[in-house]
Amino acid sequence: MAYGLFRLSAGLCRTFTISGTDGAPLDQLVFMLGGFTRSLEMQTSTATGVMTSTASLPVFGAATRKYSLVRRPKPLLLLLLLPLLLISVVAAARCGFPSTIYFTTLGRSRYTFDIYTLPILPTINGQDELQLTDGQSVNYNGHFPSPSQSSSLLSLISNHTIPYPSSSSSSPHVLIYVTERHGTSNIYLDVYTPNTLITPHKNPSRRSALEMTNRLQFPLLHPSKGSTFTAMKDRPSILGDSLIYVSTHEDPGRPRRSWAAVYSTRIQSGETRRLTPPGQADFSPAVSPSGEWIAVASEGERGWGGEVEDLNTDIIVFRSSDPEKRFRAVTHGGWPTWVDDSTFYFHRRSADDGWMSVYRAVLPRRREIRERLVKVERLTPPAFHAFTPAASPANKSFIALATRRPGSDFRHVELFDVDRRRFVEVTRIVSPNAHHYNPFIFPDGSRVGYHKCRGRGDGENGSPLFLESLQSPTPSVNLFRIDGSFPSFSPDGERIAYVGLPGLYVANRDGSGNREVFPGLAFATGWDWKRKGVLYTSIGPVFATEHSGVDVVSINVDEPGAPIKKLTTGEGPWTDTMCNWSPDGEWIAFASDRDKPGDKPASGSFAIYLIHPNGTGLKRVVYSGEGGKANHPWFSPDSRSITFTTDYAAVSAEPIANPHHYQPYGDIFIANIDGSGITRLTHNSYEDGTPTWGPKYMKPADVVEQLNEKETCEFEDCHWLSEASKQVNQVLDKRVCA
Repeated sequence: MAYGLFRLSAGLCRTFTISGTDGAPLDQLVFMLGGFTRSLEMQTSTATGVMTSTASLPVFGAATRKYSLVRRPKPLLLLLLLPLLLISVVAAARCGFPSTIYFTTLGRSRYTFDIYTLPILPTINGQDELQLTDGQSVNYNGHFPSPSQSSSLLSLISNHTIPYPSSSSSSPHVLIYVTERHGTSNIYLDVYTPNTLITPHKNPSRRSALEMTNRLQFPLLHPSKGSTFTAMKDRPSILGDSLIYVSTHEDPGRPRRSWAAVYSTRIQSGETRRLTPPGQADFSPAVSPSGEWIAVASEGERGWGGEVEDLNTDIIVFRSSDPEKRFRAVTHGGWPTWVDDSTFYFHRRSADDGWMSVYRAVLPRRREIRERLVKVERLTPPAFHAFTPAASPANKSFIALATRRPGSDFRHVELFDVDRRRFVEVTRIVSPNAHHYNPFIFPDGSRVGYHKCRGRGDGENGSPLFLESLQSPTPSVNLFRIDGSFPSFSPDGERIAYVGLPGLYVANRDGSGNREVFPGLAFATGWDWKRKGVLYTSIGPVFATEHSGVDVVSINVDEPGAPIKKLTTGEGPWTDTMCNWSPDGEWIAFASDRDKPGDKPASGSFAIYLIHPNGTGLKRVVYSGEGGKANHPWFSPDSRSITFTTDYAAVSAEPIANPHHYQPYGDIFIANIDGSGITRLTHNSYEDGTPTWGPKYMKPADVVEQLNEKETCEFEDCHWLSEASKQVNQVLDKRVCA
């Protein structure tokens, strides 16, 4: 039997050493942690003449201690050693043993976006639609580089062989786009030959644009070249040998400030330059046809004001050679697109009639740009929404845009003749009951591209994913997007609580024994880690206003008829909600708007607080600023950190470019329970929320939905577009439009 010395150094994450006394290496240490068996691989060395095995282990302690440890301990000795290990070996999730965070994204599991294209012809039918991307993950916000840009890109990948069919006489086509495959956001380039495009009437069993053997595909951003991969990438375009795009990898250092900024990255070297001034946010970059100018939708120095419909951005233009010298061309506008070096289109919501419309801006020639010299003209009329325009330098007579018309629940792509002021339907003819997003035009003006749901998930046989593994900026925390909301497991993992809106339910983990334990409105469940059967939740109106009564309560689900205990009632006209009990039993975390109680103007502001279960020790730990939101707290397995959702990073893209999200500013963060060490985990333009943090290690791999009760493409377009249509039309003609 091999005895050794077990040395625990002071600090949070340290290395321990076991020195063998009989010459036998200790290749593995097995111990219990938090009710689960853990093992550490040992690295053995004989450099000092004594066989020594070492491994890194997260521990807490104020001094170095020595313990005797056996290689194969007897049961009695193991019982003596376990208390020492349980006291000293506490999981530090952010630097030690892997743990797992699950969170939900509203509607995301149903998107399954791919990029499609249709020819611009007098008549269009369904057989003309081609799917360009390969059906993996979600693919969106495409861009067709110009012929010269495509040639430049192909020269950069000259070490790759483009497989031309023997009958091909056409030049390859190039598409760049955003994709979220492999658990992260990146920008891909696809090269394909046009005569390999497969249309449904040629092969009805395939909707893919081309066989994979005729596609060259690779990412344009690489972590080895300095890119930060746990960041959102968006709106790519090409400028010379560089990629222009949006990324969220830099923290501006202030709460409720967007991390979105425009960058230029040389494709070969990876050399990256930030084009957005420090502390400011830019969205939706567009490069002029000559490459001289770049236009962006910018929040400027004022930052984000909490808007989620029409962002309060201005159109800023600057020379690509001198990004520090910026000119405001248009006050209030977004999504610019150039048709020539002095003319661009953009969208904004009319202050007069409330409709989103497309406008044209003409810059002064041979004079320094001043906003008063820019000619702005509204192109699309009121009575329906028109937005996200796309122009073609090859054909200036028309633009493509997305519309939401009264009487339709779907977003469609249309063409607009800017000379005759006429609209031509495009996607409604092909797929009337699908949403189509963010059009872009082929360089020669012959085709229009867009993205829509392909109707098949990423799982086997097209099933949606129940768990989607994402890359995490914190290596020891595995991150998964789950297709569900507000669940929580009992401490032993045998039962699950969830809400039915209305109703609070408890069931066995296999779904059996399902029963209602509270009939009213409840959400944000959490179990007591010390008292078996005690469940915490918030009762009252879901997403209530400051003047509605919402309180944290406890319910003993094992004692039918037991009274409900209110923990936070009677102290003031505020809302306390979304509670979670720490695993060590010391704290309850919850979200509250008590910084702005009901006798003051409503702000919708929520912060995260901690309180002891006996009602003492109330303290605020996470605050996202005036009017900010920090919600859905959940403790780490060691009770030393919390995960939560917040608007700390504001919005990452123009919300109108996405499907419906109530709160498109939500991202998942973690922090220490004293509020320090705030770290952003998710980077996207969606609504993330309801995270939960568990001690079990989950292999970073996707899990396919087994129940498959929901259909892909089951998501909605922006609600406010329908609501605005109804409100305006009620005034105009007393009709209520869908």
